[in-house]
Amino acid sequence: MNVITNNNIKCTIALAVLQNVVDPEIGLNVVDLGLIYQIDFDETNSKIYVTMTLTTQFCPMGESITGAVRRVLENTFAGMELQLELTFNPPWSHERISGEGQRFLNQ
Repeated sequence: MNVITNNNIKCTIALAVLQNVVDPEIGLNVVDLGLIYQIDFDETNSKIYVTMTLTTQFCPMGESITGAVRRVLENTFAGMELQLELTFNPPWSHERISGEGQRFLNQ
């Protein structure tokens, strides 16, 4: 799991709350699945920029997952506007799953 950020402290907080967002089909949170690529904070303009992916472009729970990501970050960083970009470049692969996630999935 390698998340790019411009603010390590706030990113650590963001990743901690994002561990509560679980992919309902897999049962693993979006952080350990490796779905979060980048989280940047623009203090001047009160914005958070999140770049993430889904396990597939046609994930049936995609809207639910991105909506939950949006809600937990907006609640945690009240007053900041969230801009979420969904990307499939690079595509998600099993290699992005954290060690803890792999243990959870018994891989």
